[in-house]
Amino acid sequence: MFYKVKVQDHIRLPPEKFGGDLKKAMFTEIKSKFGGFISKDMGLVIDVSDIEEIGEGKIIPGDGAAYYQAKFNLLTFQPELQEVIPGKIKDVADFGAFFSMGPIEGMIHISQTMNDFVSFSKDKSLQGKDTKRSLKIGDKCHARIIAVSYKDVANPKIGLTMRQQGLGKEDWISDDLDKISGKKPKEEAKK
Repeated sequence: MFYKVKVQDHIRLPPEKFGGDLKKAMFTEIKSKFGGFISKDMGLVIDVSDIEEIGEGKIIPGDGAAYYQAKFNLLTFQPELQEVIPGKIKDVADFGAFFSMGPIEGMIHISQTMNDFVSFSKDKSLQGKDTKRSLKIGDKCHARIIAVSYKDVANPKIGLTMRQQGLGKEDWISDDLDKISGKKPKEEAKK
């Protein structure tokens, strides 16, 4: 889920940025300090949306830089358990698929890709034995977040599933909806 988070922090402004537009300089410094920052509480910082307030600057002896108390808003992405999220298959391996959900990637274990016996083929795709469904690089899908780990904060791990109804490749979802409504799925209509 995307959030707008209000933060208050002391921001260091180096001497070479003195004399210019304070707000632009602060925006650059906040971006460099928080861009790509990951924490369990905030998630992944995507961007600085705006600066609300910049306090009085203070120079610390021996440093030469000015420190400003600032209030600003960050745009963050924090994956939440049970959240259904759209994305694309970025890569396929013999153990599962890597799922790109915008600013971060997750992993769908081969057992969580579909309700079928799944095998890996040499053309980097996953094939369902009975359903004949396939999953390959570039496929647009919907998946549910089932695990989030910040054990390594620099590289959080996200586990996903596509085995539940309404999840999976976009074609699968529309075929399942057709079955429920009594229409023939597109795969059967082609035969």
